[in-house]
Amino acid sequence: MSVEVERVVPYAGNDEDKGTQVRRMFNRIAGRYDLLNGMLSLGFDRGWRRKTVDSLRAIAPRRVLDIAAGTGDMALLLCRRLSPSVRVVAADLSEEMMAVGRRKAAEAGLSDRIAFEQQDCMALTYADASFDAVTVAFGVRNYADLERGLGEMYRVLRPGGGLRIVELSAPRRFPMKQLYGIYSSVFMPLVGGWFGLEKDAYRYLPASIRKMPQGEDMAALLRRQGFTDVRVRTFTGGVCTLYSATRPSSRG
Repeated sequence: MSVEVERVVPYAGNDEDKGTQVRRMFNRIAGRYDLLNGMLSLGFDRGWRRKTVDSLRAIAPRRVLDIAAGTGDMALLLCRRLSPSVRVVAADLSEEMMAVGRRKAAEAGLSDRIAFEQQDCMALTYADASFDAVTVAFGVRNYADLERGLGEMYRVLRPGGGLRIVELSAPRRFPMKQLYGIYSSVFMPLVGGWFGLEKDAYRYLPASIRKMPQGEDMAALLRRQGFTDVRVRTFTGGVCTLYSATRPSSRG
């Protein structure tokens, strides 16, 4: 089943597939990404990630896959806030983004606990049931085939393991809905202009947020892949949403 966000691409009118365009966009902005992301989220992204990581403590994962790992903020946080025995595989399409992440991991003394690996999120090379937990922070909007990507997360997660997807969302209630409309139409382009980004690239962000399945629609997609105990939690008036789910234990 196709979803609208799959048709939203960074460079409209370009013949390249979405995955290629997304990789090119992030390779171009890798050196500025952390500052840009902090400004666009007004710094709230750090708290959203912390709450996402902390929700995994009950699982006590030892091996975690962080998909769309980018510059490594989620992977670093997983190591810092979970058990010292946790090991993280940080997977991403963009080598330039991961190069920044590798430097950050080295500076934090965590290179031995985080492995950065280039992966296609829709065709992961890992064996079935390889990970105790899978996380995705602000990355599923970039999928060219959302259900296929969710299916890959299910496949590599061990039975009983936990999935956490934290993603930007469009508020639906007054006054956040109105405030967000101003923010996305005025503030986002302004910040994008300051950073010298192509107009298509910074227009892509609000467009992909609007078209991304949200709330119960996203929960239904997770259940369709076989996930159970699907929960939806919103942050900051609906600007961000955390989706939690479990791969059910094998029957025997």
